[in-house]
Amino acid sequence: MAERNLVSLRIVNGEQATLSSSNSVESGSSSLACKFLAPTEWQNITVHSVTQFSPSPLISCTESMPQGATVSQIKAANSEQSCDQSTSSRVLRDVHISARLMEDFLQLAKDNTEKDLETCGTLGAFLKNETFYVTTLIIPKQESTSNSCQATNDEEVFAIQNEQSLFPVGWIHTHPSQSCFMSSVDLHTHYSRQVMVPEAFAIVMAPTDTSRSYGIFRLSDPGGMSVLKECQENGFHSHKETADGSPIYEHCSNVYTNSNLRFEIFDLR
Repeated sequence: MAERNLVSLRIVNGEQATLSSSNSVESGSSSLACKFLAPTEWQNITVHSVTQFSPSPLISCTESMPQGATVSQIKAANSEQSCDQSTSSRVLRDVHISARLMEDFLQLAKDNTEKDLETCGTLGAFLKNETFYVTTLIIPKQESTSNSCQATNDEEVFAIQNEQSLFPVGWIHTHPSQSCFMSSVDLHTHYSRQVMVPEAFAIVMAPTDTSRSYGIFRLSDPGGMSVLKECQENGFHSHKETADGSPIYEHCSNVYTNSNLRFEIFDLR
């Protein structure tokens, strides 16, 4: 049994305000309890440092959202209209995600964004009553440029997903200085995920795009999926048109924000 240090940390606008600690015993992990100031109220976050998955500690934040859930369909291109159309040839299960998770990811990516470097993460979900609930964001070790991001040490991500029985239902990455769209490399990255989980989606965070700061996308099915299945090219390249004339990728119509959804953030970098 390893000793666990429990620390209570209060942060206001990114600055440490108070700090206290206590000790407990738990196998192979330590825990850090934090409070972050939201616009209207404090929100509790528990941070765990787990050592058994990698040589360096994993940092995870478990956030408790306010009571009384508000579930809203994601809107396309920051518009007033929800995306209610999909080319999918099958019925997709709904996916719920916390909007705060996306905001927190953008904050964690801030240092890279200021250096014009992309940041990526994997989204894990559990399935209940035919609905996926995104409860985990894993930010892996990665190599980044201004227009690409390659995760490394994938086994660390798989270890967390297996430990928590999570579905790899999506991924998220930044376009620090580009507009909000899916590049050809993004499409190939996403194809491997959507093949495994039809509901898989990609979130693009584009903080400098004044017309659309984020987008939630998937490959059209069967159009986009067929094009990517046949494509053997690497790097940035153009794709042929789909057989049915549909776009290669589209906005998701089955993803909803849920204000009462708890989530964890594992930053492995």
